[in-house]
Amino acid sequence: MRTTLSLLMFFGLTALWPTGQGWYPHEGGLLKYRVNIRFGEEPDTMPDGWKLGRVSAAATDNKGDVYVFHRGPKADPLIVFDAQGRYLRSWGRGAFVNPHGIRVDRENHIWTVDNGGHVVQKWTPEGTLLLTLGTKGKHGADEKTFYRPTDIAFAPEGSFYVTDGYGNSRVVKFSKDGAYMLAWGKKGTGPGEFNTPHSVGVDSKGTIYISDRENSRIQIFDANGKFLRMWTHLGATQGIFITPQDEMWIITHRNNIENLTYDTLAGRIMKIDPATGKILGAMESPGHWIHVSAAGEIFIGSLTGNVFRWHPGWLEQGLGVDEGIRPIK
Repeated sequence: MRTTLSLLMFFGLTALWPTGQGWYPHEGGLLKYRVNIRFGEEPDTMPDGWKLGRVSAAATDNKGDVYVFHRGPKADPLIVFDAQGRYLRSWGRGAFVNPHGIRVDRENHIWTVDNGGHVVQKWTPEGTLLLTLGTKGKHGADEKTFYRPTDIAFAPEGSFYVTDGYGNSRVVKFSKDGAYMLAWGKKGTGPGEFNTPHSVGVDSKGTIYISDRENSRIQIFDANGKFLRMWTHLGATQGIFITPQDEMWIITHRNNIENLTYDTLAGRIMKIDPATGKILGAMESPGHWIHVSAAGEIFIGSLTGNVFRWHPGWLEQGLGVDEGIRPIK
């Protein structure tokens, strides 16, 4: 009787506490990708003496070229590589105070978010400045100023949203031509309130997903800022990316204290069902920024000083005598 009771207790506890000792499963199953941890630096084709600093963001254009936005003093802050990581061109020396975000719109314009300069800027792929939103060097909370903005995302019809961000706690909507339309949000923990709106994504229906990072949630709104629902199970989300096919990807941490203490090292990439918030798969990765290319490759901008290029594939066995001799491509 005691043996039977002990076995029932053991199996019952195991069912309730499946982790026990050892590794916890990847939420939604393991995403089977391989990684190049030094994209742009192996092989190193940049000008002599150049080195990436803390990489805040990365994005690809419609040709597959990769735009890397970083904070180091030993290279131009915006560097463009081809899809294989070979240096193409660069610009921006002296143009940015603190690089934070980079996005590419449907017309192949490059948008940068400078949270130290309090501006969002639109560029050609060659680095010609086309538009500045905000007043460089001046912060505020009106129609013409930001206070340390963080991200930008584009709606299907061309309007766009800026998360504004570290200093303010709001989201600002602009027309396709850059005219101010509306803003919502304030500091707080209630619906429609924010504590560091850090990233934004828009799906094909125009629904807006905001990473409310230090409240450890994602809030979801309609095109006019009406609160719809929130997800509180995904941790302190650093970055959101939604593909044209409405595949949703995030880079996240358990909470923002872990994020800050580990300096973004302890992150996870997750694929999310945008309709329900269900986690469809996960894998470990440091990271501050996430972008998914048209070819299905995941680019992570990491404050460790790396661009991580994740691509589908999985090793079925080790590399034998060649292991450790050269990077895995």
